[in-house]
Amino acid sequence: MFMTKILFSVFMLLQCCALAQAATERIASPDGRIRLEVTTGDTLRMSVYYGDEQILKPSALCLQVQQECLGVQPKVKGVQRQFISRLLPNVVPIKNAFSRDEAQQLTMRFAGRYSVEFRAYNNGIAYRFLIDRKGKVDITNELLALRLPASSQAHLSKTRSFWTSYEEPYTHVALADYQSADEMTHLPVLLETERGTKLLLSESDVRDYPAMFLKSAGNSTLTTVFPKSPATWEPIGDRGFNITKEQPFIARTDGKRSFPWRFMVVGDDKTIAANEMERVLGGQCQLADVSWIKPGKVSWDWWNHWTIWNVDFETGINNQTYQYFIDFAAQYGLEYILLDEGWNKDVRDPYTTRDDIDVRQLVEYGRQRGVGVILWLAWLTVENHMDLIKYYADMGVKGLKIDFMDHSDQWMVNFYERVASECAKNKLIVDFHGSFKPAGLEIRYPNVISYEGVRGLENGAGCVPDNTIWLPFIRNAVGAMDFTPGSMASAQPEDNHGSGSLPMGSGTRAYQMAMYVCFESGLQMLADSPTRYMREDECTRYIASVPTTWDESRVLSAQVGSHYVVARRKGAKWYIGAMTGSKPQQLTIKLDFLKTDGLLTGFRDGRNAHRIAVDYQRFNQHVSPDDTLTLRLARNGGWCGVIE
Repeated sequence: MFMTKILFSVFMLLQCCALAQAATERIASPDGRIRLEVTTGDTLRMSVYYGDEQILKPSALCLQVQQECLGVQPKVKGVQRQFISRLLPNVVPIKNAFSRDEAQQLTMRFAGRYSVEFRAYNNGIAYRFLIDRKGKVDITNELLALRLPASSQAHLSKTRSFWTSYEEPYTHVALADYQSADEMTHLPVLLETERGTKLLLSESDVRDYPAMFLKSAGNSTLTTVFPKSPATWEPIGDRGFNITKEQPFIARTDGKRSFPWRFMVVGDDKTIAANEMERVLGGQCQLADVSWIKPGKVSWDWWNHWTIWNVDFETGINNQTYQYFIDFAAQYGLEYILLDEGWNKDVRDPYTTRDDIDVRQLVEYGRQRGVGVILWLAWLTVENHMDLIKYYADMGVKGLKIDFMDHSDQWMVNFYERVASECAKNKLIVDFHGSFKPAGLEIRYPNVISYEGVRGLENGAGCVPDNTIWLPFIRNAVGAMDFTPGSMASAQPEDNHGSGSLPMGSGTRAYQMAMYVCFESGLQMLADSPTRYMREDECTRYIASVPTTWDESRVLSAQVGSHYVVARRKGAKWYIGAMTGSKPQQLTIKLDFLKTDGLLTGFRDGRNAHRIAVDYQRFNQHVSPDDTLTLRLARNGGWCGVIE
């Protein structure tokens, strides 16, 4: 209760205290467009300007360590400025081979053995606390009170509690109407000012610390909320857990450390989608050898319910079915197959398989055909049997899909890191499902090749293009996203009546194909049945040809909630993908990024795709750097192609 009163007092300072006697430090982005001001009166606060627009009013920052509130009555002991300019190579380049880290940095050192670093980038700002104490310390809370223009719009993924799969659809609300009694939201959050400036809020370099949530404090102000560190917990079934007692702190951690970066991407729609802020702030790679990390595509079993037909064996969770998946993957050059839930007799026992499953035999069958095997596991099974990582790595398994964590308190954040580290020791890639968004772990451990934390295709008719079109500007804008696209049974949302064995995906065929270019993930699933894919050979050959890593990416046209068009280069080839929501689009894009003439092979919505979503057209045309393309997208439609 005492610490709660401290936090409330800080917030009242935010609302009431005059700033007249506050000292101010300023930095600007390298291009001068973004300006950040830090004031040190009764409370440490920051303000942000974008051109002549104030996009963040004086907003309080505070870190509560034990009974101290760092940032209240701050006494400046020193100020340092420096220019940062680095080119960072990406081990798993889901956007670009190299990322530019270029910013003006302001470091303010305060009495009480703490500092705060601020950075101003051409596309946003970031800050973090640093402390210099002995031994372990308890972090009771952390405050960021974001005071935004009253006319701002907020695009949120609300949740009732800290137990969440991070898959809630987006809510779009005037910030003035988002009240303190409303549900909180997990990150990332997208905000939009009256002038149309976009602000994307998230975090990076999160380690030994909980993930941050936001809630309304009223008066167009968002404030931070954190899950407490668990003291005791008990399992629920084979994958859930209930926290039976909480600690009085959000983290017990090293007294000498830096804390997570809190960042805000600022700019227009293209800037938001193209940013790499989470990557450049994520930390340093911890692995000496990364040569074994192989991104790629996966033939996935769960969404299509192991449904293949025109075969002479009974399909299901058995080796014959998975051998068929392996043969399909080899035929189309896919790197992996996935054995999702059901391959072991009991989820809690990772060593005893079903009678019709022999993982060792499947690994060998796949090895002979150049196809790796990835295994699904519930997180609780991994926690109770951490030796399974070496066991299956020694068998030749290439990776693990670990599911249903559904929490992001300090303990669970540390679980992610322990798994990533142990898998790296044994040269296994990791795909986290039931997970929070990327927050730097995949930079330190690039064998963490993707995360779910998205309302993806597995939600069936609950996955609609009007929600999905926001993903390039929110969830996928902060890192890899395992959406699991690729339905060949494409349907307009009102016609999506898929069943377990015969699922359907909302959006046109060209829309489903375009996701492989538009969405960023080091591991991309082919969610549908091998039988369906082989029947749609020309579509499947295109999907299989699309890389999962890129040398260069350029956003060609973008409007949040409306459409997204991106071009990505791998070697000498350029791939283009375009998506829209429920409103049809006619878009014109320039091809001035090309160096030479080329042949475009493309797929577009057919004349009747607005009604019959499987309708598409394949076409070829010669193009040059001087050309423009007109893209006509049906409602819930798409367009994709490759220029070579």
